[in-house]
Amino acid sequence: MQSNKQGCPEFRRKQRRSRRDLIRVGSLAMGGLTLGEFFRIQSAQAEQKFYESKENTAKSVIQIVCQGGIAAQESWNPKPESPLEYRGPFGVQKTPIPGIVFSEKMVECAKVADRMCVVRSVMGGPPDHGLAMYHMVSGRRSSPAIKHPSVGAVVNHEFGSRGGLPGFISIPGSGFLGNVGTGYLSPKYGSFGVGGDPAQGNGFQVRDLRLPNGIESTDFNMRRRLRDIVNGEFAKLEADPAPLETMDSFYQQAYDMISSPTVRDAFDLSKEPESLKKEYGFGRFLENGHYGQPYGSQAGMRMLLARRLVEAGARFVSLTFGGWDDHVQIRENYEKQMPPLDNALATLIRDLDDRGLLDSTLIWVASEFGRTPKINVSAGRDHWSRTFSIALAGGGLKRGMFYGDSDATSSEPEKNPTPLEDLHATLYHLIGINSDKELMASGDRPIEIVDGGKVIQELIA
Repeated sequence: MQSNKQGCPEFRRKQRRSRRDLIRVGSLAMGGLTLGEFFRIQSAQAEQKFYESKENTAKSVIQIVCQGGIAAQESWNPKPESPLEYRGPFGVQKTPIPGIVFSEKMVECAKVADRMCVVRSVMGGPPDHGLAMYHMVSGRRSSPAIKHPSVGAVVNHEFGSRGGLPGFISIPGSGFLGNVGTGYLSPKYGSFGVGGDPAQGNGFQVRDLRLPNGIESTDFNMRRRLRDIVNGEFAKLEADPAPLETMDSFYQQAYDMISSPTVRDAFDLSKEPESLKKEYGFGRFLENGHYGQPYGSQAGMRMLLARRLVEAGARFVSLTFGGWDDHVQIRENYEKQMPPLDNALATLIRDLDDRGLLDSTLIWVASEFGRTPKINVSAGRDHWSRTFSIALAGGGLKRGMFYGDSDATSSEPEKNPTPLEDLHATLYHLIGINSDKELMASGDRPIEIVDGGKVIQELIA
């Protein structure tokens, strides 16, 4: 692609000054921009790599974040022929693809393996929770010099909202993304946290999506007009109106959502048949038989809500389920948490496919890293980032693709080693964003979305 010398939209907005004002040095200074700063910005603009973002096959993304690090040996890439202390406590489940097996705890996903795409040779960075989560959800390694935006924030920046829905939504909130937010981008590109757990079923409500009691729509619109007038006067007085502009974008989004029946319906789980909710896992997979954590409701209803949102036009939905940092008793935790994850994920894949949405919706099961090849003395597995697996589906990926592999003990990549940057470059490509594109950070510093990743053509349908 050819570079565009005019820079990204944010940079172009920065340059919106009249030609007459820019000719005079005195006008530059009065406008808060010195001549030296002007030429420095012009230089950064000339050097910035710019590629126009255009929607590709993945019109929407559902990112399922499994905090703590899922073990490939107990999920997507078991090693049944390895010694017992390496292969772990579970057997295997056959899939429709010859030679490919999943863990015995992934009965439902095994049935839809021919609709999935699993990369089994991913290589990450330091096996530290914070650093690995940062790397996974941003595609960049953490740096003390700058904060990078998450993939969801970048998608929101490049494409914005659609169908009245925020461009980036997180379920139930955004805390599970760790310290990765909008980074050097404006806060207005951050995620909209729904503020409640869909596991409540029909009792689930999105925070602040409805007008407060006693406020009619006419009062609401009048207050909105008054607020616009007051904010307009404040903006004239502010030396730097950017914070007000960001707040204004938040208010505008809130107004649009509250006033749209279509948006409210997208968040309304009562519109779904009870039979489908149960299929996703609602009321099933309780932690201890008849009480405890409602794992089925958590996994199932969050994924069902994500499906409703992308069906209504949401571009990027991020959700979380479970805790997978199993240094101790990995068998016990996987027996509790893997069946509801397995069931909900397989149901989501089937549901999207039945609705004709799977090929335009990218499902990304993100996990910080993998787990150690050998079971430890506490019957668990510790952190391991040299090789692990990432499960994907839809969005223009090949179906039934199992790319790469680890060695016999899951210690190192054996086939097609895949740096995490390559995986991100591929995901961005499917979405319609060139990951080599530079976005402008503070100080007029152009920064690539991903540092050096290459698109994995073998994964693309």
